[in-house]
Amino acid sequence: MRLGLLPRLLTALLWLAALPAHAQAPVRDYDAIVESGVLRVAVYQDFAPYSFQQNGQGRGVDVELARALAEGLDLELELIWAPPGEKLDDDLRDYVWRGHYLRPHELADVMLRVPYDRDFAYMSNEFGELANDLVVMFGPYQRERWQLAHDRRRLAEVPSVAVFQQHPIGVEVDSVPSFYLSSVFDGLLSRQLHHYPNVRAAFAGMKQGEVDAVMALRGEIDWQLQQAADPRLALAQNAYPKMGKQVWDIGMAVHQSNRQLAYALEEQLEGLILDGRMKALYARYGLQYELPGLYQDIE
Repeated sequence: MRLGLLPRLLTALLWLAALPAHAQAPVRDYDAIVESGVLRVAVYQDFAPYSFQQNGQGRGVDVELARALAEGLDLELELIWAPPGEKLDDDLRDYVWRGHYLRPHELADVMLRVPYDRDFAYMSNEFGELANDLVVMFGPYQRERWQLAHDRRRLAEVPSVAVFQQHPIGVEVDSVPSFYLSSVFDGLLSRQLHHYPNVRAAFAGMKQGEVDAVMALRGEIDWQLQQAADPRLALAQNAYPKMGKQVWDIGMAVHQSNRQLAYALEEQLEGLILDGRMKALYARYGLQYELPGLYQDIE
């Protein structure tokens, strides 16, 4: 270390030590939300077709859902755009129960696109404590799954993922499809695996002939197919052997002290699902809509 840096370093350390500890952002109860006239909803940033901005306006099925829920409660909608963290636990901490240290007062009343999964809800941390004990996950509104799309000019059909021993396939870097395809069949597909920064770039690679197929979330695949409007690009109907969890429900999350808000949102959500408005919302974005398990027997 250069000696000239030492006084400045000591000064910085003393200044940091004098700062107050990161305080938990205040959680608004249901009465405070109603009194304010505003519902604050966290949605993921740059995550088409679920939540994204176009010409300065919020778009996507989660944005539309947030708007419908707020209107149902006679409230104005305030969107909080959430860059995804490394883990969902981080996102729940930063937007539902504590707040991010760079945005200590930007806490959402509810967060969308949270897995509605009992195992995740009761997952323990390294100390044996509940990792998400300050969060209530509720209100499943969509069933999600993995999906493949392929270019029929170079790959007529996909009877099995085994075809990707001979055909290149594109995935988003550090995604579940990336980990799956690099390890299944003892890694035999890894040589044909091409990584892209996002699903949009992977689709561009397919249209340019770099890869013959793309694997991602079904909604992302549906959206890219709609944007491409190319009949030569098609959905595959294959299975994913040894993948583990391939289908799961998506819901919402609130602070554990805010169950009254959760009940009010569930009431609005049930109406949207049962009268077909949710399905119509997805159709407007060219997406398939699959009922979550809670509503499968009602259909």
